[in-house]
Amino acid sequence: MPQSRRTRAPEIETDRLILRGHRRDDFPALAAMWADPEVTRFISGRPATEHESWMRYLRYAGHWIVMGYGFWATIRKDTGAFIGEIGFSDFKRPIDLPVRGLPEAGWAFVRSAHGQGFAGEALAACLAWSDKVARFPLTTCIIEPQNAPSIRLAERAGYKQAAVIAGTEGTPVGLYERVRPKNRQAPES
Repeated sequence: MPQSRRTRAPEIETDRLILRGHRRDDFPALAAMWADPEVTRFISGRPATEHESWMRYLRYAGHWIVMGYGFWATIRKDTGAFIGEIGFSDFKRPIDLPVRGLPEAGWAFVRSAHGQGFAGEALAACLAWSDKVARFPLTTCIIEPQNAPSIRLAERAGYKQAAVIAGTEGTPVGLYERVRPKNRQAPES
């Protein structure tokens, strides 16, 4: 849990991206992304309805208010376009997790952003924030075994598969864990 509660997502800049809190005008692009079967193939297995995307959008704001962490909208610096989202959550999933209450990393990007390194750049920025500011000792992520690009991304970022668990539909999913590197620990205050 972060030392002090944030009520809004901090803005983070990378070479090519701006990670910031979601804004109302992001919603059309967010809904279109979640309605794309290619984007949702390994996440829910089906495109999201506009209502489901709206509930997701509201949940993002609520995470920052209640938990002090959450998801960022991912924006290209050169075009200002919304290309995805990334961050941490505690969704209280209805599955049997070996550990509870740990921030779960997650990401989704529009199809046109796939394969360009945006997800890796954004994940590195999120984890740097997590290591320095939030100081989570451990984060997790849940990835479908067939989602090879997300598995590679997670592993490059330091996640290691800790277990195979039953997902929401009872199908096996990989539970990955990342321990905060010791050299990134912030001094105790």
